[in-house]
Amino acid sequence: MSGTWPRFDVGSLALVPFAIAVSTPFQAGEEIGWRGYALPRLATRFGFARASLLLGLVWAFWHLPQFYIADADTFHQSFPVWAAQVIAMSVAFAWLYVRTGGSLLLVMLLHASINNAKDIVPSGAAMPPGVFSVHASAVSWSALAVLWFCAGYFLTQFGSPGFPERRAGQQPA
Repeated sequence: MSGTWPRFDVGSLALVPFAIAVSTPFQAGEEIGWRGYALPRLATRFGFARASLLLGLVWAFWHLPQFYIADADTFHQSFPVWAAQVIAMSVAFAWLYVRTGGSLLLVMLLHASINNAKDIVPSGAAMPPGVFSVHASAVSWSALAVLWFCAGYFLTQFGSPGFPERRAGQQPA
């Protein structure tokens, strides 16, 4: 039934690791480009905090066409709310990238986990409000608040004493 919480049993939970393992290679292309190539180059110029915010904005708009695909789960959903979530996730991904010495594998696994988990909790509005509407479900707004709470913490960590902020071309600390 659409719009309801899924039933969790041992069989369905056992599929989670399999789903993440299968989908991780699909995140590879995105993460090689976003975090492997673009983030270090932007960080050289802007630092990781600002680079993660800028990259998140670009990353969100990169996905804008999917909001116009009739069969996509984001069809006519609130792009501003979704984009704000993606920008916060970009901060978290950049933090993980830096804290792990530039590990793309861990960022890919996080990306795959999010892409697989996002469909567990129904967050789309029953009647899509329109791409540039700010009307979104309570779940979407709650997720946005949690993501930005975390992103705020991560942003305070960038540049703090002892944080291993790595610039492009330098070895991890």
